Amino acid sequence: MIGTILAALVAGAIVGPLARFVLPGRQHMSVLLTVVLGALGSLIGAFIYYKATGVSDTKGIDWISGLIGVVVAAALIVGYGMVTGNRQTR
Repeated sequence: MIGTILAALVAGAIVGPLARFVLPGRQHMSVLLTVVLGALGSLIGAFIYYKATGVSDTKGIDWISGLIGVVVAAALIVGYGMVTGNRQTR
């Protein structure tokens, strides 16, 4: 459990900025919030992948789960912007 949370935080440091990179425009949020939303995206992406495939452990990096995490994190970033009223600027 603790290992999963730590791995999600590390993945969040990668997934969060990737999610912001794939979104058009500029998002007005802190680096810490980017990592937190990336970590949530990673956890939710891993959960979706596990429920869809039944695979709970892989050898090495699971790229499909990571891609799902980026998509979920991007959705969380857009959702955050909608809730707070921050518009994306170009």
